[in-house]
Amino acid sequence: MAEHFPFDIIGFDLDGTLVDTSGDLAAAVNHVLESAGRPLLSPETVKQYIGGGAKLMLQQGLEATGGIPDNDFKTLYRQMLIYYEVNVSTYSRPFDGVLAVLDAFDVMGVRYAVVTNKFESLAVKLLTDLNLAHRMGCILGADTLGKENAKPSGAPIFEMITRCGGGRAAYIGDSIYDVMAAKNANIPSVAVSFGFLHGPVEDMGADAIIDHFDELLACLKGMGSN
Repeated sequence: MAEHFPFDIIGFDLDGTLVDTSGDLAAAVNHVLESAGRPLLSPETVKQYIGGGAKLMLQQGLEATGGIPDNDFKTLYRQMLIYYEVNVSTYSRPFDGVLAVLDAFDVMGVRYAVVTNKFESLAVKLLTDLNLAHRMGCILGADTLGKENAKPSGAPIFEMITRCGGGRAAYIGDSIYDVMAAKNANIPSVAVSFGFLHGPVEDMGADAIIDHFDELLACLKGMGSN
């Protein structure tokens, strides 16, 4: 364990936690909506649909603009994924303070990883484009262990701990899926108030809440001393 730091491994959700991907996700949804003759949605609206995976995000986008087509959804979903893969990092950037936190973890010898409900290949591509993939102990997506083991299952959290060599872990996220996954893996969770929230951050039941990544190290130290 890193000296004076209570956790060996820190897991991060990706969209809305580590990286602000709202611009690229909104562009992908709107690409499909435009092709289907639907009205476009603002990034702020699409943010409310992020967290449960790409399929659910598109379903909610279609429902908000006239309903889900009976026979065309698979085609539209495939169209969105193709567009998004090509444009995965056009607007997406790490949230303010992320790089400083990762640098601090490196100095302390704390391992960190990503556990997301994004497809693993898309998560790897995005983090590679942002020059972050090589820093991660592992990158686990919704399909890494099979969709039945995606968050809110605790399975990917357990897998993260195993792949990172074991030890005491905590998980950082912005949705109820993240908090539930941490609870199901019996590790503490931190919710970020600046993420893609579906409701009041206080209602998610996380063990702690931060408003900026500048607060994360002190927050984790405080949680570890309890």
